[in-house]
Amino acid sequence: MKDDVKAQRDDEVFDVVDEHDVVTGQATRAEVHRRKLWHRAVHALVFNNVGQVFLQKRSMAKDMAPGCWDSSCSGHLDTGEGYDEAVVRELGEELGVFLAAPPERIIYERARAETGWEFVWVYRLAHEGPFELHPAEIETGEWRTPDEVSAAIASNPQVYAPAFRFLWHRFCEMEL
Repeated sequence: MKDDVKAQRDDEVFDVVDEHDVVTGQATRAEVHRRKLWHRAVHALVFNNVGQVFLQKRSMAKDMAPGCWDSSCSGHLDTGEGYDEAVVRELGEELGVFLAAPPERIIYERARAETGWEFVWVYRLAHEGPFELHPAEIETGEWRTPDEVSAAIASNPQVYAPAFRFLWHRFCEMEL
């Protein structure tokens, strides 16, 4: 099953973009990651009413950062899909949170090594759960305070997805 999931994901087709985030072509997930081509992704940070953020622990079947802690929800844009459409789709697929409109956009980051060569929009959403975690995508999840997340990243960075570490730092700068 794990190999079937990986093979299916490797065949996904993403839009490839230029330095201005304009689509220039398409390539498979495997080719995009192997050649470090610029492409697009979304991250969502879900906060509850006491200010905790929900983090997901990525499935071991993931091709990038398997078993690492990550944003509440994250994913690539499908070919021809916009950022807002993608975040609504990903929240539904990964967390079982179905929205009629996208949440608030808070950070736009240009493609760079720290984001895995992804142009990224980060969104913020208030939601209490419960969540229906997609088992092929997410092993588990938990609520943490922002201070707990920052301290844990500082003391044990390797257990957090690299793009999440970078985006969390940007989020914290914005919150100051």
